[in-house]
Amino acid sequence: MIYMAQGHEIDLERTTRLYPAARVCVGGEYAQVSLEWAELKQEVIEIEAYVLVFDTDPLDDVPHNRIVLEFTCKESLMKAMHDVAQIMASSS
Repeated sequence: MIYMAQGHEIDLERTTRLYPAARVCVGGEYAQVSLEWAELKQEVIEIEAYVLVFDTDPLDDVPHNRIVLEFTCKESLMKAMHDVAQIMASSS
């Protein structure tokens, strides 16, 4: 199961963690936060980008092998998540 996006060839069979997030700037520091937190705090933070994170390291390891896809809007992130879900559903 290969997902091609933004110049990456992502092997979904090797993916151990997959999650969406928002990249925000708070006090001059950048961080990835949950979409829910970003929406709750949207009055006081600025969302720099939406991201979809793919990790391939074992679950008990610190993630070092990570691919992060960046999106300018939440709708594009949701479409990418739908595309990944379709690929995964078609292979089962």
